[in-house]
Amino acid sequence: MKLRSIIFSFLILFLIIVSSVLSTGCAQIGIPTGGIKDTLPPKLIRATPNVGSLNVKGNKIILEFDEYIDVNDLQQNLLISPLQNRNPSIVASPRSITLKFRDTLLPNTTYNINFGNAVRDINENNVLKNLTYVFSTGGSLDSLTLNGKVMLAETGGTDSTILVMLYKNAVDSTVKQKKPNYIAKVNSDGTFNFANLPAASFKIYALKDGDGGKTYNSLSEIFAFADEEVSTLKKENITLMAYAEQLPKDNKTVSATKPVLDKKLRVSNNIQGSKDLLEPLEISFNNPLKSFDTTKIYLTDTLFKKIKPLRYSLDSTAKKIIIDVNWKADEPLVLIIDKDAAQDSAGTKLTKSDTVRFITKRAEEYGKLTLRFNDLDLTKNPVIQFVLGENVKYSYPIVSSTYTNSMFPPGEYTVRILYDKDKNGKWTPGNYSKKIQPEIVVALPQKLSVRADWDNEREINL
Repeated sequence: MKLRSIIFSFLILFLIIVSSVLSTGCAQIGIPTGGIKDTLPPKLIRATPNVGSLNVKGNKIILEFDEYIDVNDLQQNLLISPLQNRNPSIVASPRSITLKFRDTLLPNTTYNINFGNAVRDINENNVLKNLTYVFSTGGSLDSLTLNGKVMLAETGGTDSTILVMLYKNAVDSTVKQKKPNYIAKVNSDGTFNFANLPAASFKIYALKDGDGGKTYNSLSEIFAFADEEVSTLKKENITLMAYAEQLPKDNKTVSATKPVLDKKLRVSNNIQGSKDLLEPLEISFNNPLKSFDTTKIYLTDTLFKKIKPLRYSLDSTAKKIIIDVNWKADEPLVLIIDKDAAQDSAGTKLTKSDTVRFITKRAEEYGKLTLRFNDLDLTKNPVIQFVLGENVKYSYPIVSSTYTNSMFPPGEYTVRILYDKDKNGKWTPGNYSKKIQPEIVVALPQKLSVRADWDNEREINL
């Protein structure tokens, strides 16, 4: 009995040892967790010359970091003020950046080098945001600033690709001929900041630089100017209203030959289901028209009694006839297009007449809209704009502090207020040569949702 007890105890001890060994082995072949994820950006640990150095004479700067780095689009991110005529040479190694100036540094001048978001660690892509290096070729560092905002005059929005430029001792034409002295980027909210400026006055501009030349050389470039010089010795509220004086030119080669026409003339219209009461009737053709006969394009009721349109017009492409009609709600109508109603520039006519039966929309398919404005200056000729996507869909002048519309199309709109100086009902750009600022559009921060068959009301503070 005693022997059995000893043997049993020995077996228990043996099993414990084997189990311990096997458990240890399993632990060794498990997948490691890898530790805590690195979320910290690289850190600048050394600069030669030191950050903030005075009386700098050389043309080379070395920045060293605490970990391996990656440099992304450095030439696009890099901003050097005062601006250089020639871009410096830049060499990035695993833990450092070496920058060599190709221009001679100006005497007694503070230089500000901003690397933007170009520097990041090589493993986790943690960005070292707005890395800035400052030094002076003189005995002190300039420390004055200029701050402000750039807004897009036509939309009331912002554009972070716009540059703000400062010119010292400049005339009006300098912005078209020379690069600026100082340059800053616009943030996503439209704000900009210049640091390390001297005590001076500047001409200030904003430019969406299409060709990278840092000069205003095309009327289709988005541009802004201030009426007066700005000073670093004043606390100024600088707001620049940017505009493009002309639309970009179409670079397509204009063919000297006549356009190729389709052999058959075809017609379509903008009637989709029920007809919108607020839109004109549009008759579209596949070829430009030479002529059309208004007596052979007409509307009737279901008894074929003609409905008199307000007017006919041909659009700029000569492919679309626009017919303004005083629509009535929930009315069945017939559109008749005779085969001899139009002929294209080759004299081709439709092969057959076209008859389209449709019904206009019901009044209940629209919403009633009431907007009440607080602090709206009616002397500035405000025009309310309702925007769908990128386009102004509806536009109405505002003549009182309350705007009402009993039949407004349902949808979700961006709402803008245009201050229409020239009273032409649309936004007018500026003109730098005549020193005319653009008309201003204010975009309301909240979208407007209009529901059908509903009293849609909103109070708007401006």
